[in-house]
Formats: sequence, C-alpha cells, structure tokens
Amino acid sequence: MNKLSQHEVMSLLIQLSIMLMLGRLLAEAARKIKQPAVVGEILAGIILGPTILGMINPDWFQGLFPAGSSSLVLDGFVQVAVVLLLFIAGLEVDLHIVLQQGRQAIYTSTLGLIIPFAFGFMFPYFFPVFFESMDGTRHLAYSLFMGTSMAITALPVIARILMDLGIFKSRMGMLVISSAMINDLIGWLIFSVVLGMIGKEQSMSIWNTVLLTVGFTAAMLTLGRGLINRVLPWVNRKLAWPGGLLSLALALCFLAAAFTEYIGIHAVFGAFIVGVALGDSEHLSERAKEIVHQFINNIFAPLFFVGIGLKVNFITNFDLTLTLAIIAIAFAGKIIGSGWGTRLGGFTWRESLAAAFGMNARGAMEIILGLVALENGLINEKVFVSLVIMALVTSMSSGPLMKWILKLKQSPPPENH
Repeated sequence: MNKLSQHEVMSLLIQLSIMLMLGRLLAEAARKIKQPAVVGEILAGIILGPTILGMINPDWFQGLFPAGSSSLVLDGFVQVAVVLLLFIAGLEVDLHIVLQQGRQAIYTSTLGLIIPFAFGFMFPYFFPVFFESMDGTRHLAYSLFMGTSMAITALPVIARILMDLGIFKSRMGMLVISSAMINDLIGWLIFSVVLGMIGKEQSMSIWNTVLLTVGFTAAMLTLGRGLINRVLPWVNRKLAWPGGLLSLALALCFLAAAFTEYIGIHAVFGAFIVGVALGDSEHLSERAKEIVHQFINNIFAPLFFVGIGLKVNFITNFDLTLTLAIIAIAFAGKIIGSGWGTRLGGFTWRESLAAAFGMNARGAMEIILGLVALENGLINEKVFVSLVIMALVTSMSSGPLMKWILKLKQSPPPENH
C-alpha cells in the first residue's frame, strides 16, 4: 500500500501553510485598495510559482513544490476547492428572483448570453492561428468554449458590487442578478456539452452525455429541489445545527459532482446544480449559507486561487496582443448584449449601460472555466493566462464603471471572490 513519506507529509503541510498565509496577506492588501480578494490570492500564487520564485531561485521553488506524491495530494485539495466554489456559486442563485423579473430578465439574459457567445465563438473560429487553437479536430469545441467563456458571468462578484453600491434590492439590481443567474445556468450547461465533445475518456457517447446532463439539470431543479425542501425541516429538527445540515449539504454536493464526472462532464457542474437546488430552499437559513461561505471562501478558495499561480508562468506565457483581443471581445460582447437587452426591458440608456458593466464581471467563474479547459487540453497556457487576466480586468473594472455611470458614492467593499 502506497503512502506519503514523512518528508512528503511535511512538504504538503508547509505548502498549505505558506499558500494560506501569503494568500491571506495579499488578499487583505487587495481589499485595502478596494479590489476583490481574488486579485491578491492570484498574485500570491504568481509570487510562489514559476513566474517569480521559479525564475529568481529555481532550487527554492522545486524544494517548496517538489514533483511527486505531495504535489498530487495538493492537486486533490485544489480539485475539491473548485467543486466547493461552484457549490457556493450555486447557493447564490435564487430561482424566485429569476421568475419575478420575467420578461425583462429574459431580454437582458438572452441578449447578454447570445451576443457575447457569438463574438467569442466567431473570432476564434475564423482566426484559429491567432487565438492559439491547437488541434484541428477540436477546433469547433475550442470555439464553443471561447464563446462560453465570453458569455458566462461571476454571480458572487456581481452581487457584492451591487451591495457595495447600495442598489442590490433596486429594480435594476434585481434585474442584473436574475440575468446573471440565467447566464450562469445556461453557460455551465453549454460548457458541460463542450467537455463531452472533446473526448474525455468515457464509456458513453456524447449524445448520452448531453441527454444525461439535461436530464440531471431538469430533475435536480424540479423533483430534487422539491425533495430537498421537504427533507430540510427534518434535518434542522433532528440533527445538530449547523453541523448536521452542513455535513449533508456537502455530502450531496460531492455525490452530484461525482455523478456528473462519471457521465463525462466536469464535477463542478454537478456541484453548481446542487447548490442551486439547495440554495433555493426556504428552509436553508441565511446564517447557514454564511457559515458555508466563510468556511469555503477563507480556506478552500485561497488554496485554489494561489494554486492558479503555481500552474503556469505568467511572464513567459503572456501574449499582449492575444490578451488585449480577448479583453476587447469580452467587453464588447457583454456591453452590447446586456446593454441592448436591458434597454429593451424598459430601462434608460444610463441604467442599461450600468447593468451591462455589472454583467461584464467574470471573476472566479471564468478562472475555473479556464482551468478545467487547460486540464482537459482544450486550451494552452497562453490562452489560459489571457483568460485569467481578462477575468481580473473585468471584475476590477465593473464596480468603478457602474459607479461612474450612475454617479453613486461607493463604500469600501468587503472581501469577495
């Protein structure tokens, strides 16, 4: 039976300690300059990774993050962190808000999804060499992925920006939130199909994967949601609170993640859908949600975002032209699509532009999407670095642009991912 040696256990514990400490310090520094914590955490990874430490002193870098069993276990921690991050993103989705917005949310979310998707799909499809499309047989899947990455939003980041601006409960705030929820649901569904197309090792055909994905989503958001709503009161009464609820919630999250991994799409999709079904229950208190958020955002999220910086060299893989092109496509698609959709919903042009700037935030969702694509060989490290930078630029600019267009006074933001 294989097991970690004493040196490997020690190495793993030191890695986790340094990642958490430096991640926290730089996250706090980012908050001081009114930026999301994720900016500081990724910077911590860049400092610890091949970009800075690996170039200044390769021996220190190899000594701190050696290849081998401890590296494999650390990668396991990062995979769990990804699943949990999508789970809490799902908890943010409130289907009642989506239904209340009705026609207006459909306009904003539909155009805010279709137009960025079209922009993201067309440019890589017709200019494959410029956009680093590596494999001709996967060119369609690559273009679909780029379309999805332009269409998706970062619901937690958007929610935090709207709260900071004091417009979360306003008519426009609810519209932006509901539209972002619809975008995330459809975007992750499209991405799950893309993963089925790229030939991950699996026993079933792509059509079976697609049918099972759609069936799983529909079942979880109808029957599953109803069952969870019926069971939660019993859980709250009979089991120790909040431990019993949290244990069962995470168990359900991991089970659904394992199922979607089995049918040929990534585990994150199952975690996201279960989060939506669970978060929509009236019996899941805000306090319970907050406990889950604090636990994941302060322990697992830093490990994931610091781990991003360990994956690639951000200097040698930085392509300025490619990065600027991806940022331009991201801004143009979201601002045109979401702005036009919001205007059709009866809002003023100023409000429509503000909503579009809010919808433009990609944040953690974009980075997770890029990492999954990188791990599956769909994109190379240059594209991954460009997508991470695009996610950071869109997230950092959304709040100031909304504030500018609405001429609102913004309070300092709390930590967010």
